[in-house]
Amino acid sequence: MSLLIRALIKYVIGLLLVGGLIFLPAGTLSFGNGILFIGLLFLPMLLLGVFLFLKSPELLEKRLNVKEREHTQKGVVAVSGLLFFVGFIVAGLDFRFGWSHVPRGVVIAASVVLFLSYALYAEVMRENAYLSRTVEVQKGQRVIDTGLYGIVRHPMYAVTVWLFLAIPLVLGSWWSLLCFLPYVAVIVVRIRDEERVLSEGLLGYSDYKKRVKYRLIPFIW
Repeated sequence: MSLLIRALIKYVIGLLLVGGLIFLPAGTLSFGNGILFIGLLFLPMLLLGVFLFLKSPELLEKRLNVKEREHTQKGVVAVSGLLFFVGFIVAGLDFRFGWSHVPRGVVIAASVVLFLSYALYAEVMRENAYLSRTVEVQKGQRVIDTGLYGIVRHPMYAVTVWLFLAIPLVLGSWWSLLCFLPYVAVIVVRIRDEERVLSEGLLGYSDYKKRVKYRLIPFIW
């Protein structure tokens, strides 16, 4: 019950925080793109949380832990949070003052990408029971090299890049997209540092890097 209560508290806080960052700058709750985004993000999140609580409470426990120990990763988390904070506010202001217009077709396509990204997010968690939100080598951890991990070494980060770049387009703001774009560089920094930690502490990871050559995007990087 303690795990359930903590998960629900974090869920509600996240919903209120993101909603506040979007709708307060918009100056209204009649922000259709904002409502669409909240539904696309938080309804699947709720379903995934319920599934993890029932089927894999250990993984849910890991996903609730966001306290980084690595110095570089603390900086990555701080910069990521700042980008999201600014990006959501700009999206609300963009709607309020009509700074830009994203065509409906682009919004629909971005909504599909966001939804599919979340589905892949769930699949990655199904494949990797060691998927903590912090960079660490866990007791008894082994290298996962099947499924999506046989295509790229960091499928979770690949999915989050698509997910977070879709967010500002779902919200209907080109200016917000500019705020989210640096997230790609932040993820690159996180991956490089994480691979250093895993190569030093996880048995077999160096061999895995030789077998699966691409980190984020097949045939590119």
